[in-house]
Amino acid sequence: MNVTIDHRPGAAGGVTAAPPAPRKPIDWARIGSYIVLLVLTVIYLGPLLMLLNTSLLTPNEFNKSPMTLPSGLRLDNFFEAWDKANFARYLLNSILYTVIATTVFVVTGTFLAVAIARRFVRGSGLMFTLFLIAVFLPPALIPQFQLILRMGLFNNPLGYVMLFVVNPIGIIILVSYIRTIPIELDEAAAIEGAGYLRYVLQIIMPLAKPAVATVAVLHAIGIWNELILPTIYLTSSDYYPITRGLIAFQGVYGNNWPLLASAVLMIALPMVVFFVFMQRYIIGGVTAGAVKG
Repeated sequence: MNVTIDHRPGAAGGVTAAPPAPRKPIDWARIGSYIVLLVLTVIYLGPLLMLLNTSLLTPNEFNKSPMTLPSGLRLDNFFEAWDKANFARYLLNSILYTVIATTVFVVTGTFLAVAIARRFVRGSGLMFTLFLIAVFLPPALIPQFQLILRMGLFNNPLGYVMLFVVNPIGIIILVSYIRTIPIELDEAAAIEGAGYLRYVLQIIMPLAKPAVATVAVLHAIGIWNELILPTIYLTSSDYYPITRGLIAFQGVYGNNWPLLASAVLMIALPMVVFFVFMQRYIIGGVTAGAVKG
């Protein structure tokens, strides 16, 4: 309890109690927002938690009740899924396709985006408009298939990688971000005698790190999760990515749902790790740009 001493003339000099501090009103709006966020989190993470729970069950436990909790931390399903149905080969193929196609696209896309954003080529505005239109167009599967077939790249890893070297939305993101970089840097680079290659690699790409990281994450996730294109263009099981291999995996072990759940979790893990790693660069680049003004 707070107390005060009365020093006024004629006062008894006694100790009087201070009036209690007013209570803050309950912020029901904030409480309600947290409840809504908690409910949305449970809804979003619910399927993932069910998948994780299923991967830790034995087939007998799952057949008795799919919603039952595992009796312990059992990783046998993960090791069994890794050893069976050529899972390791499919995973390696997906990693190679994703790394090669993403690297090629990010590098070539950045050079193209700089030329469009800085209008180094004629018709750069038209080119940017065409990329915008391409975002809303349906996939040209038939012309694309005929082109790959005539080039002799059907059922060929090289032909499959070539399908992902262009991404219209990625070009749009890069061009939009590069346009925010001060054009005075171009003049400074020209005075220093920097060529186009050095200008892009040493000036533009470090400054455009948030956009480059964002495009790399989106492009890699798109390649990793692709299912239609490998089903069409890759007929040999030696070239299957992990998404196409999972279909064969399900065909062999279709009744063993805990085993399939373990395989799905292992498929998702590389992209989760990649996103966490790249997220640091995205956030770091954004905050650094805000500090530097």
